[in-house]
Amino acid sequence: MAKKQAQKFVYYFGGTSAEGKADMKNLLGGKGANLAEMVNLGLPVPAGFTITTECCTEYYNNNCELPDSLYSEVWANMIKVEKEMGMRYGDAKNPLLLSCRSGARKSMPGMMDTVLNIGLCTETIPGLIAKTNNPRFVWDSYRRLIMMYADVVMDKAEGLDKNIRKQLDDMLDDYKKKKKVKEDTQLTADDLKFIAGEFKKTVKKVLGKEFPDDAKEQLFGGIKAVFKSWNGKKAVSYRRIEGIPDDWGTAVNVQAMVFGNMGDSSATGVAFTRDPATGSNIFYGEWLVNAQGEDVVAGIRTPNPLNKDTKNEQNKHLKSMEESMPATYKELCRIREILEKNFHDMLDIE
Repeated sequence: MAKKQAQKFVYYFGGTSAEGKADMKNLLGGKGANLAEMVNLGLPVPAGFTITTECCTEYYNNNCELPDSLYSEVWANMIKVEKEMGMRYGDAKNPLLLSCRSGARKSMPGMMDTVLNIGLCTETIPGLIAKTNNPRFVWDSYRRLIMMYADVVMDKAEGLDKNIRKQLDDMLDDYKKKKKVKEDTQLTADDLKFIAGEFKKTVKKVLGKEFPDDAKEQLFGGIKAVFKSWNGKKAVSYRRIEGIPDDWGTAVNVQAMVFGNMGDSSATGVAFTRDPATGSNIFYGEWLVNAQGEDVVAGIRTPNPLNKDTKNEQNKHLKSMEESMPATYKELCRIREILEKNFHDMLDIE
């Protein structure tokens, strides 16, 4: 008798090939389907893979345990990501770091959880410092990982509700006051290394468990936490309001990290292909130098305008991307045109 083939739960995207496409939103979620479609359009997309909404359903049917077959599928796809990115996950010399994001078939903005910088641990930190020659960036990324992972994976997903995120935020604020600095960017590598150590002590004390110092454990912790966030309080309330069925589940997008916090030549931002308030044909957005995505929306720093059309009273004194990074801005404009031409709709870009 022929052996039943295991269900496919993981779809790769990256380089010039993607296993998904735009019309697969029910299976891959909106984000996963769109990432695949952008690869198919020849746009520069960091490699990764999408774990399907069906896997989320299976996870809940299986008493919140991941299907056995998922583990080998994840590692088989990880090899493809490593090959495309030229780095290896968990490697001591040339480490690949990952983000882990949700992606429901209908947009649920801010309702589910994300973990960035996954894969940073005692094993990989020295290699990344040697490779980038930028210890400040590495320790900044590590303290962010501890903060997000403790919040999303160890606190919220476990239903502890200890509000660890606020406690760590307060610790960071107190440390900045002590050092007499206003911005995170004014903290040195040694400051951030010290903060990371203090964060880990607080996590152990408040949550009763060590922050995991293992790249594999971090990855699967992140995947499970995104699935669990489908049934988080915010997500459930949002589904009630929007009439989204509970059994749809969310996909999980695991993707190679690109960094906006590597110094003054890197940045992060959000943009709309049109003015979101009026629909006018204006490229509209905000960005921050030397930051990660969460910083743009956190309200800690005033983001720079994308171009002269986006300047207002709050940001008119700040340089736009059009002025500061003209080549990058030009490439972004080209991508905007390709996306609108293909999707025939206003889109948001991260």
